[in-house]
Amino acid sequence: MTALKLRAYLAATLVALTMGATPAQAVPPNPILYLTGNEYYTVNGQAFVRYRYDVFNKDQYPAEMFAPAPGLPPCGNNTNSSRSWVDFFNGRTNQRIYGFCALGSPNNLGSIWFALPEGQIPPSYVYIKITDRQTNTTYQSNLADTTL
Repeated sequence: MTALKLRAYLAATLVALTMGATPAQAVPPNPILYLTGNEYYTVNGQAFVRYRYDVFNKDQYPAEMFAPAPGLPPCGNNTNSSRSWVDFFNGRTNQRIYGFCALGSPNNLGSIWFALPEGQIPPSYVYIKITDRQTNTTYQSNLADTTL
């Protein structure tokens, strides 16, 4: 076989092998969580502190992870809760603190929070888990401070 025929054969084989192949999907990384600040507010006469967080690498999560997922179990009465749910956990006890089940896009990871009554000492550290309910994959963050 001549060099020209060999190149043509290899090129045709490569085209045949790649036809119909789907591009590889990038696997999202674990979230990088950090505290952005505290918000003091009152509801029905009770004072609370909201601990606000952002996910540094939120732009690395595909939008479809946060799309409505009516085919998956609902979140309470919300039958259009998102495909992925986000939960806060106490970094020492691993106890769930709070969660979000209807974030509409990865950008919403920039305004997640949990709240405690004012005067209640927060855990020293918290972390989040993003659970993709469609793929049954969980992404766990680093431990993040609760004080600035």
